[in-house]
Amino acid sequence: MLQTPVPATAGRPTLPLWQALLPWLITAACLAFLYTRLDGAAREQGSSLVPYLAGVFARVSWARWLGLMISYCLLFFLIDTLVIWRVVNWLNARIAYAEIVPVRASSYILSIVNEQVSKGAVALYLHQRAGVPGWEVSSSMIFIMLCELYYLMAWATIGVAIQGDALPPTFHSIPGVFGAALVVLALGHLFFAGRLPAGPLAALRDKPIFHAFRKARLWYYGAFFLMRSPMMLGAVVVYTMGLRLFGIEAAYLQVLGYLPVVLFGATTPGPMRSVAILLWVVLFPEKPGEVTAFAFVQHNFFILFNAAIGLLFLRKATAGPIGSRATPA
Repeated sequence: MLQTPVPATAGRPTLPLWQALLPWLITAACLAFLYTRLDGAAREQGSSLVPYLAGVFARVSWARWLGLMISYCLLFFLIDTLVIWRVVNWLNARIAYAEIVPVRASSYILSIVNEQVSKGAVALYLHQRAGVPGWEVSSSMIFIMLCELYYLMAWATIGVAIQGDALPPTFHSIPGVFGAALVVLALGHLFFAGRLPAGPLAALRDKPIFHAFRKARLWYYGAFFLMRSPMMLGAVVVYTMGLRLFGIEAAYLQVLGYLPVVLFGATTPGPMRSVAILLWVVLFPEKPGEVTAFAFVQHNFFILFNAAIGLLFLRKATAGPIGSRATPA
């Protein structure tokens, strides 16, 4: 097994107090907003909050909901692993898909806290067990996170184009933001490919952390979007059907317009995916109890079920090196 010295923790910079507290403050603000809306809805029905929410949960067909969510979580896992496998093989080393499965699965345990941390765990694993240079594989994880951002913006733009005036006015700024982001992406690609004069930024361009961006071809970005898109289409179906199980009338095109923006909120660090839950309540204000219950179980079941998948693969992920099966890309 490859032995990598454990870096000393002494001397590491600590987060400023405000930065450490920010996710919790955002969560507290979201929960306060949700409590106000839910308590008001319960009072309108002549009930207190707990019986009001209990009635919402009692009306759901949980067997059908579980069938939907388990199927979607498994689809997400397989495609998400495929994307990481493909990027690593493009940019770092030739590693079999089956070798990526255990580490990606086990990294979902860390996704309970933060998705970016889980990708860091994948990078550390590939460095220690497959001998991939640490900065280079970390660069690939940053590449994936950037592509995920563009992927969500692209789908949000498609949603705005489809839904138009049916969406809140704030959403209409998304296509402009996405257009500007595409310009930045194009310039960044030309810069890292050496097709733009670097001047004093030449040393920055050559840093190991930008390895993936120097090596990436332009079509990789489009291929990334196509590989992940079945997850979005599957999510639209599952979330639409899930809303209906909670008694909320929703159309597939309507959810296509909403979901990418909600998933942006789900990436906000903090417990319980509170920002995503709040966004659902803003988008479906007429049934705050039903939509809060839906969003809470939908997003949190997703991360907890994925973590359960991770526990199944945890022993295999820590079983031994894969360096003998990894060759440079």
